[in-house]
Amino acid sequence: MTPEPFGARLRHAMDTRGPLCVGIDPHASLLTSWGLNDDIAGLERFTRTVVEALADRVAVLKPQSAFFERFGSRGVAVLETAVEEARAAGALVLMDAKRGDIGSTMGAYAATYLDKDSPLFSDAVTVSPYLGFGSLRPALDAAAVSGAGVFVLALTSNPEGAEVQRATAADGRSLAQLMLDHMAAENKGAAPLGSVGAVVGATLGDAGVNLAINGPLLAPGIGAQGATPADLPAVFGDAVGNVVPSVSRGVLRHGPDVSGLREAAERFADEVRRAVSGS
Repeated sequence: MTPEPFGARLRHAMDTRGPLCVGIDPHASLLTSWGLNDDIAGLERFTRTVVEALADRVAVLKPQSAFFERFGSRGVAVLETAVEEARAAGALVLMDAKRGDIGSTMGAYAATYLDKDSPLFSDAVTVSPYLGFGSLRPALDAAAVSGAGVFVLALTSNPEGAEVQRATAADGRSLAQLMLDHMAAENKGAAPLGSVGAVVGATLGDAGVNLAINGPLLAPGIGAQGATPADLPAVFGDAVGNVVPSVSRGVLRHGPDVSGLREAAERFADEVRRAVSGS
């Protein structure tokens, strides 16, 4: 049986649960602010609380793999449990791993996050295309087989990214636009939404590129990095309806109280709805 594509599942989740992605980013400073130690017990308590509070109500949860990997195998075990429990509660899990390599190594990354038999299988994963878009083929193919998604870095919210992403390709397009055009080709004909998304920072002011890729646009930078939901129409223009705003510390700082986390996530989702609808 062919699995339902990620793009269709994401569209349904955003329409029913609200257009919001909440990051699970267990910074040492966040653990401390929650009254937890920066150790495996603190990591486990933090992660379990976020999943319990949000997995049954937000469209997407986005664990940042690095904050789990720093604890070694025990941290990865916490991540595996979080992925399983979040998906069981109905959230789509986007693994923020930003993997990028070539050949068999990229294939191994694809097997880690996009093979249904993997303990880290996620609904989608972030990847870096700057070894050439073609280097992502193992991940794109694995995602198509499993009904998962791939979010490709295009225009990131960090200021250093511009020296690569705004550089000019041989045909005069920016590298970011070149990557976006590749994504659009991958998504051609998909309905209601393609499964290859782009990562485009909400802090950019004006993206200055064509974002009509027929796929989701993950927008980090809402909250602690300075962008607000009201900024989204200016950045994303006509593509704003396909934006998945990503908030991490703006929600997580309201923990460890479960109701505080839920209220913060609901508030951001409502603000996004109003910004996108123009009301």
